[in-house]
Amino acid sequence: MKDFNFKIPQNINFGMGSLKKLPEILKENNSEHVFLISDRGLESIGVVKKVQDIIESGGIKCTAYLDVKPNPTIDIVNEATALYKDCGATSIVALGGGSPLDVSKTVGVLAKYGGRITDYEGMDKVPGPIVPMIAIPTTAGTGSEVTASSVITDESRNYKFSIVSYETLPKYAVLDPELIMTAPASIASSCGVDALIHAIEAYLSRNASPFSDAMAEKAMELIGKNLRRFVENRKDEEAACGMMSGSNFAGISFAWARLGNVHAMSHPVSAFCHVPHGVANSVLLPTVMEFNALVDNGRYEKIYNYIREGNEAIKDFKPEMLIEELKNLNEDLGIPKSLSEVGVKEHMIEDMAKDAMKSGNVLANPRETSLDDMIELYKKAI
Repeated sequence: MKDFNFKIPQNINFGMGSLKKLPEILKENNSEHVFLISDRGLESIGVVKKVQDIIESGGIKCTAYLDVKPNPTIDIVNEATALYKDCGATSIVALGGGSPLDVSKTVGVLAKYGGRITDYEGMDKVPGPIVPMIAIPTTAGTGSEVTASSVITDESRNYKFSIVSYETLPKYAVLDPELIMTAPASIASSCGVDALIHAIEAYLSRNASPFSDAMAEKAMELIGKNLRRFVENRKDEEAACGMMSGSNFAGISFAWARLGNVHAMSHPVSAFCHVPHGVANSVLLPTVMEFNALVDNGRYEKIYNYIREGNEAIKDFKPEMLIEELKNLNEDLGIPKSLSEVGVKEHMIEDMAKDAMKSGNVLANPRETSLDDMIELYKKAI
């Protein structure tokens, strides 16, 4: 067994109604004025007001920035950072899916250390702890509340870059399944498959360890038996709890094992065509899994047994069975079948492949991947 390390530096609160613990958590952190980062969608359905009311019920001042958009840009980060500095807040509450959480991490970096956000692009460029942050995910998908990375779009380069540092981990996370029970079916499905992909890629990663495997396997178990059920009925409390905890465990697994080609390829798709991250990942998954099947060492069968429908015994498993099951899952959940359906054109492929190869996730992918391989993968997925 190769060497590995891990740490769990965060305080995670899970449970139906756990959002009500927010004032207590803020007071533990001596927060008298918090900066709430979220989006207009959550404002329109009353979730932002609900959180603001809970914060203010504890006698804590709250200033909100609500203009986060999917695939957030440098301009959004700069705008939010300026408001944070002007308002005098001392901590951040991140409310939403991956985009508000990613923006919150980057605001926490810039507010503490200054400069431009591109100064921190890459691995371990953040010099120390960021502004104290509490993450409140409203989707069961990103795992961003327990991951050390944030992804921001640089429109000048048409490129999604990552900031990877364990210093950006939120200090606290509040996982309240009630918050995901109002999600539209389309969000529940794409975010749910994204969470499943986090677990799968971490499980197959060259950097996998017994610790990340344990998190990934439990995540696949929980997501596999609850994903279809949750998309069918978001009011199903047991399924919502399974998806929320499964997404969290998947996030922990890839925080320590990294991801693979699915995520390396999906970031350019989102940057070029403004495709939601979870949708891009879901469309690419079967193609990448077929490519990686050449180096399967028995893990495909384990993944298959976690996500397949039915309990009948399976004999003579072949990797193709998992790939077909993933295609069936996407179809059941209304995920597009190909990249062409989400706007990717043939002439984009070479540039997207070059961007994908810049991702550190390619190095963790179980099968070695060249630029020519990446181009062929995009062509197959289109």
